[in-house]
Amino acid sequence: MVRTEKEIKTRSDIRQRIQEALQQSGAGGCLLSVDVNLYYVTGRIYNGYCYIPAKGEPRCFVIRPQGWSGEQVVYIRKPEQMAEILHSQSIPLPDTLLMETDELPYNACLRLQNIYKPRVTGNATALLRSLRMIKTPWEIEQLRLSARLHDKTYAEIPTCYRPGMTDLDFQCEIEQHMRRNGSIGLFRTFGANMDIFQGSILAGDNAGVPSPFDFALGGEGMGAFAPIGANGTLLKEGMLVMVDMAGNYTAYLTDMTRTFALGKLPEIAYRAHRVSLNIQEETEHTARPGTPCADLYRLAVGMAEKEGLSHCFMGTKQQAKFVGHGIGLQINERPVLAPRSEETLQPGMVFALEPKFVIPGVGAAGIENSFLVTENGIEKITHAEEEIINLK
Repeated sequence: MVRTEKEIKTRSDIRQRIQEALQQSGAGGCLLSVDVNLYYVTGRIYNGYCYIPAKGEPRCFVIRPQGWSGEQVVYIRKPEQMAEILHSQSIPLPDTLLMETDELPYNACLRLQNIYKPRVTGNATALLRSLRMIKTPWEIEQLRLSARLHDKTYAEIPTCYRPGMTDLDFQCEIEQHMRRNGSIGLFRTFGANMDIFQGSILAGDNAGVPSPFDFALGGEGMGAFAPIGANGTLLKEGMLVMVDMAGNYTAYLTDMTRTFALGKLPEIAYRAHRVSLNIQEETEHTARPGTPCADLYRLAVGMAEKEGLSHCFMGTKQQAKFVGHGIGLQINERPVLAPRSEETLQPGMVFALEPKFVIPGVGAAGIENSFLVTENGIEKITHAEEEIINLK
């Protein structure tokens, strides 16, 4: 695996940011083992740990794979060896240690605490998610690349449709185009019970079926074991089909939704879609560094209410209480555009805005795009056709 000088410098800068945050918090170090955090700080995913002291060089304690060399790479068979190795190198164990307590199993936390024996244990998950909100220039390049390939796939979606298809048939064809265009296939999310394959297709009334997943819309899915997205609905005349497939063409995910139609739709469907586009346009005019994320949520809700569409905004039977979310190594990063959000937009944030409506008997209408927060406002980085596209 060849890494550019720009990426290598990015990893160094990220580790420096983590150490500065550790020093500000009074923590002596943090220990990382979750895949996205390992990738964030080292550029690799491996079985093992990365220990970052508040001062000094990080250590990569690797169990698998074999063959990785480097000045700060140490191979171990079990985590207990970490303390022994640090001691042998005269590196003190931290009095306050941050671990990924929001993500690690309880027993893993107990084991690591017993190894490092900190007086205080803190939450590295919260720290890393906070730092990951602000993307480096290299990370932004990766998101732009993912967005371009995302656009390319979406431009090909109309060619995927054939009469007589179900939503699952349609999704399979789209997934094939995704893979041919470079999709890595993985759809990484933060949080338990959020497993989804590549993305979601919602056709007709399935768009209004509630799901236990914390996504904007749900769908029945293929069964109780996977209650999200396409459920085998036959695509037919007068139906909306919403495509929300992941932009996972690099390690950094973009998010984009487009709406397709089968023939003529009721007027309310076109009106709802237009309101979604208007919400996006008004957000583009309003959002800038310092804008409270909660204000952007209230803007969207207010516009939907003014148009008499609040009853179907972000769902019907179960309405999502957000209109956007951060994106990056996971599809649901911070910030969140929600009513109780205390976050404000900052340059370097990248987020998805997704105002959507569910029309009973027809399906879901709306839009979703990925935006970069710049010094002066926000910049859209996904650019596929935004109007409702007729598949017939």
